[in-house]
Amino acid sequence: MSTASSGASADGAVPVSVVIPCYNAQSTLRRALASVAAQSVSVLEVIAVDDASTDGTGALLRELQDQYGPRWLKVVSFERNQGASMARNAGWDAAAGEYVAFLDADDTWDPAKVALQYRVMCGRPDAALSAHLHTIEAPPSPVGEVRISEVRPEDLLWRNRFVTPSVMIRRGISVRFRNGQRYMEDHLLWMQLAFAGQKILLIELPLATLYKPAFRTTGLSSNLISMERAELGNYRLLWREGRIGAGKLAVLSAWSAAKFVRRLAIVGLTRLSA
Repeated sequence: MSTASSGASADGAVPVSVVIPCYNAQSTLRRALASVAAQSVSVLEVIAVDDASTDGTGALLRELQDQYGPRWLKVVSFERNQGASMARNAGWDAAAGEYVAFLDADDTWDPAKVALQYRVMCGRPDAALSAHLHTIEAPPSPVGEVRISEVRPEDLLWRNRFVTPSVMIRRGISVRFRNGQRYMEDHLLWMQLAFAGQKILLIELPLATLYKPAFRTTGLSSNLISMERAELGNYRLLWREGRIGAGKLAVLSAWSAAKFVRRLAIVGLTRLSA
């Protein structure tokens, strides 16, 4: 593999730690990890956090450690399921790299992702976080000019502009995913960082593939309700922190409710047509 020159370790790896939360991921984890190993630059380490899986994820992780080596693939295991927030935070806290990149166990990266994003982060020391675009179930084709835009706090209020598997963040950032929150916790972290004055960059190229959309018409209504409650809770937390005013809170809550009704309608019509 070729390597980026800035900050590369003695063995040629760039100082990027990859954190993968794993819960019952036996059927997809091998594919996700292979996409990390196939990067055009080597990453420092991968930290897989087994969130008390009940399938064969634990055994598969031991097998993959034999394949990739325990110095590169490190495993953190929870005795009880604690959710993606706690799993990502545990991996983040254990990371040795200057940067932390997040990948979900059922998604993959384009081979150019780490090299490109690492160069962007090195070139913008004022940025706390960068993210990029993604595709759904189709391999990305990241061709063309690399355009980079800055994401403003206001941009993030109305929708989550990027997905967690697209994010690379500086390890030393003190804010973490909100422990115990199982829905919309990533969106909350991005908003908290932005409103705290941290710069967030968006690389306008698709460099990741998600194999399940964030909002699925086949999803359970109970999940949509949990997502809606979490989003409203995020807005209330920003209001309590003094990041937004009462008027903005009311407008955002109404906007969120309208999106929720639309999603329920889409799910209902999809089920009727099926």
